[in-house]
Amino acid sequence: MQPIGGPTTSKTGLPSERVNLSGVIAVSIAHFIHDLYSSFLAPLLPLLIEKLSMTLTQAGLLSTVMQLPALINPWIGSLADRFSVRWFLILAPALTAVPMSLIGVAPTYGMLLILMLFAGISVSVFHVPAPVVVARMSGDRKGLGMSFFMVGGEAARAVGPMVAVGLVTLVGLDGFYPVMTVSFACSALLLLATRDLPVTRTAAAPVPLMQTWRGMRHILVPITGILVARGFMHGCMTSFLPTFIAMNTGNLWLAGAGLTIFEIAGVAGVMVAGTLSDRFGRRRLLTLSLVGAPVSLLGFVLVDGWLAYAMLVLTGFTLLSTTPVMLALVQENAVERPSAANGLFMMISFLARSAVVVIVGMTGDLIGLKATYMLFALIGFIGLPVVFRLPADTESKTV
Repeated sequence: MQPIGGPTTSKTGLPSERVNLSGVIAVSIAHFIHDLYSSFLAPLLPLLIEKLSMTLTQAGLLSTVMQLPALINPWIGSLADRFSVRWFLILAPALTAVPMSLIGVAPTYGMLLILMLFAGISVSVFHVPAPVVVARMSGDRKGLGMSFFMVGGEAARAVGPMVAVGLVTLVGLDGFYPVMTVSFACSALLLLATRDLPVTRTAAAPVPLMQTWRGMRHILVPITGILVARGFMHGCMTSFLPTFIAMNTGNLWLAGAGLTIFEIAGVAGVMVAGTLSDRFGRRRLLTLSLVGAPVSLLGFVLVDGWLAYAMLVLTGFTLLSTTPVMLALVQENAVERPSAANGLFMMISFLARSAVVVIVGMTGDLIGLKATYMLFALIGFIGLPVVFRLPADTESKTV
């Protein structure tokens, strides 16, 4: 695992930590492979509905059950801090892949719910400590590391549905389960990539979560405001973009392509934003994103033709680019309890997304999707004053 860069000095004048780029890339590849498995449910859902004669309500509950373990993310983070961040990370891809690969052979709806619950727990077990490991490997360039990490996840969400459908076409739903074997290689990769990383027992004694919250609230309170403001726009795009495009064009192909374009633009956004935030500051990059996202979303709604797709690219680029910057902020300010702090961040993010998607849907029923998109683009500007409650880019605070 070769670090990059020569001796440098940080903003504080102290020697900078070097970046273990090969380790960061290995964890990012593992993020891609892990999230491929966790993205299998949606594209295979039509086949599962037909096989098990599910209602749409039952089908929707599967996704809800899979996401429920996000509510215990802070406690998973506390356990990772006390025992082994490294082993949580290594085992999670295989633990997620096994239930996600078995969904095609689940004999009953009840068994499918159990598989989704176990997969959801494993998803949390991976995503809570993984940014901690990336932050350790990234030295003073945490934004760069988080960008690589988030590219893995965004790319998986972009191509995962195609991978699932392609595999099922080749081997059938009942023959889908051997795909889990790839995850074992992924866990082996992580075992090698993190072998020299001192990430066990970051907190020797149990630390109350409220104490972690109190130490991190100068970061987490503003981030909560940003997540909520961004969440309305995010809910519009990730949940209702194909519906919006289909209603306006009558073209289902364009509707599907629109979501892919949005996600691919997001991959570019997370790569660029995190890296630039190392140089220009986290708060500045968040400010630019929270200006660019509402403006480009309004442009997407108000213009037609290929210009609308250009605005869609800009919306994906700016809207999704905030996550690596916020992850870097959390890790920079959570030196003593990094996994617990990241668990709090992820729980807040999950609650913000879940709540606003329901509101977006209800608003769309009342005033139509076009008016809803415009309303929530304007609400997105509310996140701007919240950004200035974050520490200035020159400050360095730790728990």
